[in-house]
Amino acid sequence: MMTMKRLPTLILFAMLLGVLAGMAAHQASPDPETATRIAGYLSILTDVFLRMIKMIIGPLVFATLVSGIASMGDGKAVGRIGIKAMAWFVAASITSLLLGLVMANLLRPGHGMDLPLPPADAASAVKTGALNLRDFITHMVPKSFAEAMAHNEILQIVVFSLFFGFALGALKDGVGKPLLAAIEGLAQVMLKVTNYVMAFAPIGVFGAVAAVITSQGLGVLAVYARLLGSVYLSLALLWLALIAGGYLFLGPRVFALIRSLRAPLMIGFATASSESAYPKVIEQLNRFGVKPRITNFVLPLGYSFNLDGSIMYTSFAALFVAQVYGVELTLMQQITMLLVLLVTSKGIAGVPRASLVVVAAVLPMFGLPEAGILLVLGIDHVLDMGRTVTNVLGNAIATTVVAKSEGAIGAPVDDDTDVAGTGTTVAGEELLPSSAVAGKS
Repeated sequence: MMTMKRLPTLILFAMLLGVLAGMAAHQASPDPETATRIAGYLSILTDVFLRMIKMIIGPLVFATLVSGIASMGDGKAVGRIGIKAMAWFVAASITSLLLGLVMANLLRPGHGMDLPLPPADAASAVKTGALNLRDFITHMVPKSFAEAMAHNEILQIVVFSLFFGFALGALKDGVGKPLLAAIEGLAQVMLKVTNYVMAFAPIGVFGAVAAVITSQGLGVLAVYARLLGSVYLSLALLWLALIAGGYLFLGPRVFALIRSLRAPLMIGFATASSESAYPKVIEQLNRFGVKPRITNFVLPLGYSFNLDGSIMYTSFAALFVAQVYGVELTLMQQITMLLVLLVTSKGIAGVPRASLVVVAAVLPMFGLPEAGILLVLGIDHVLDMGRTVTNVLGNAIATTVVAKSEGAIGAPVDDDTDVAGTGTTVAGEELLPSSAVAGKS
């Protein structure tokens, strides 16, 4: 099985190959009907990959969300810090989602493509108008967990997982301990399965790009340039919002914090992996003066619930797909989508390509084809670099703000002091081992 490091290169190669194959098929087609028929055969590759994506969503959400909630711990101090952290996470997530929706509506990067909806998705689009806030609230509570898993009802799975996770957390020191260990093992297995499924992404990308260009021609490529510029502009605005929020609590020290994070930010941008920057973020936060007891609790929690760049991208990408297929969503539908994404993004924020999995899970609720995510997958690595560096910045600011509220920021640590090793001490505190983090955007 190929490594994940090679995946972006293979996806890029597949996209370029899809462009060439689509050009050849488009030019060789004597009429639009023939081009559409050829595109239909090419889209078989896309359909197989999308079915594999849908195959992993249910167990992935259940395992990661339950294990994350049950492992949070208890006690007054932990509860107080956890509430503060989650309050920041929710506020940052709402800001990110709103920004994504507003920028997608203003910039409209997918406008003008007007790709035809597949018959099944066209039928779903007609039903989208019936999805309102009242129906959304009642629908999110499952009648049966088995039914929710069978139909991939992502919100119902999340609601059941929340109840299950809190109940398991209350029992985890006793009878629930073996079950928690089993679910944590299931989460690791599902992360591995996700890697296996993503290994087929180049094939899905090739089929998607080739099919679109076969039926639409090369003019569709201009959309990629608009999407790239629009997403990075939106991420820049999100940086300003996060820094402004940090300034309210930290004052001018927020700029010193950003300077201290240059190395992990560069690592995250270059690798497009929040996980690769994680150890360096811990080290730099401890050097900045954040007490390890705060860092080691809030930062892993943030990697599961607070990937700001990825969260913003979910709302942006969902509206992009709607624009590409010419589906107009009302204001109420967009607000409903925001609420859906707010909940679902907390379920699988720590899995590889989590934003794509979240978007794939939410699109069918609004009559939008899951195939739309493959239109952005070809340039997703470049988008991922921007999302990742935003995720790293957002979690570092969140951790420092919580530490400030707890009076847990001391004097900066000298550069020649070792703070990265497990079990070393900083300012009289033991640097506890950090839990494994699978945070990727």
